[in-house]
Amino acid sequence: MTSTVTTINPATNDTLETYPVMSSDQWKAAVDACHAAFLDWRETSHAERAEILSAVGKALRDNKEEFAQLMSREVGKLIGDARQEIDLCAAICDFTAGTGPKELADEEREIPGGTGVVTHAPLGVIYGIQPWNFPCYQAIRYTVANLMAGNGVLLKHAESCTGSGLYLRDLFEGAGLPKNLFTVLVITHDQSDEVIAHPHVRGVTLTGSDRAGRTVAKTAAEHLKKTVLELGSNDAYLVLDDADLDVAVDACVQGRIYNNGQTCVNAKRFVVTDRNYDAFVERFTRKMEAMEMGDPMQDGTKLGPMSRVELRDGLHEQVEDSVAKGARVLCGGKVPDREGAWYPATVLVDVAPGQPAYDDELFGPVASIIRAKDDEDAMRIANDSRYGLGGGIFSKDADRARRLAAKYFDTGMVSVNGFNVAIPNMPFGGVKDSGYGREHGGFGMKEFVNTKSVYMA
Repeated sequence: MTSTVTTINPATNDTLETYPVMSSDQWKAAVDACHAAFLDWRETSHAERAEILSAVGKALRDNKEEFAQLMSREVGKLIGDARQEIDLCAAICDFTAGTGPKELADEEREIPGGTGVVTHAPLGVIYGIQPWNFPCYQAIRYTVANLMAGNGVLLKHAESCTGSGLYLRDLFEGAGLPKNLFTVLVITHDQSDEVIAHPHVRGVTLTGSDRAGRTVAKTAAEHLKKTVLELGSNDAYLVLDDADLDVAVDACVQGRIYNNGQTCVNAKRFVVTDRNYDAFVERFTRKMEAMEMGDPMQDGTKLGPMSRVELRDGLHEQVEDSVAKGARVLCGGKVPDREGAWYPATVLVDVAPGQPAYDDELFGPVASIIRAKDDEDAMRIANDSRYGLGGGIFSKDADRARRLAAKYFDTGMVSVNGFNVAIPNMPFGGVKDSGYGREHGGFGMKEFVNTKSVYMA
């Protein structure tokens, strides 16, 4: 068994910290302690919980620079993006504290001969398995909702951002959250399966690949544990016949490069109609070529490193495989001769089914441009995917784009004439191989509760 976890700065390959992996006795004691904390926490009022979550939001803002620099060192995140991530997380705390008491309040209904009460009781300890690309947000997203609901929370963070997970634990407790209610587990994958099986664990949420989602969902199902899965995607952004190309190109570049191209809801496939194809390809490629790689800790850097060398190498293999099957590289596509997990902004055209650039998720700064005959063909191509997390439509006819998004785009989220990642008051989640369940917008607070009927005579 691995006895330690070591974090590495992907911009330099320098070692940051080494952390001991918990023994079986240690993680079991931690789960028991989280459950004990939950038994007290469930007795608190919604207003009391909201007050502490508001304090967590303030603590995030007060410690933004220190936390942002830690995230940048651990995963190569641009320092500006890291600061924005913490602002988003603080806003999630504010939204949850402000709306949680009303969302979770008892509801009375008329029933024959009496009154029916619908109440939302917390389930217990909820286990989250989270990735490295948003070290603060991925943890905050499910943690804050479940704390508001009255649950206890366990976090198994990605090894590469172990320090961020532990930092967040200390920040929660410093803001007044009872000790052990938010517990970080530094454990192996094999131990993680045992955590899922633990009787005190009542639900499991994972953000990761569809392969990881299948594995975790299968293990949870064996123990009849509910799951929420937010998995990968290859989000399509449609540039329709009547699109404003200036708006489309700028938003598509932003959508592909955001977070160094390592976001589940990045714009990844760009489906462009014949009418706009040549002009879009020329403008988009020119802007992608201008994305110079640089120190993620420096303000103004356009593109930082990927989070790990092995992930960069895997992305490059997908590019080479796509090229071998007919795609062409217009810019980028080569591994730089420098220390660290660097990969340039890359544009692929002649992308077709059977290529990783069409079928799979390219988790890094690589754009796939696909030609469509017309608007109808563009929507067909967008939905020709096993994924369904997000997507986008560019059209000057906003009402028509809204109808297309609502009725025909087979994803959980659609941006019209722009690019969005996550907003606290809007639901977040996908369909098909992108998972199931919803977070944000009040929906996440009710994913792991016992919605209970009480019949009053």
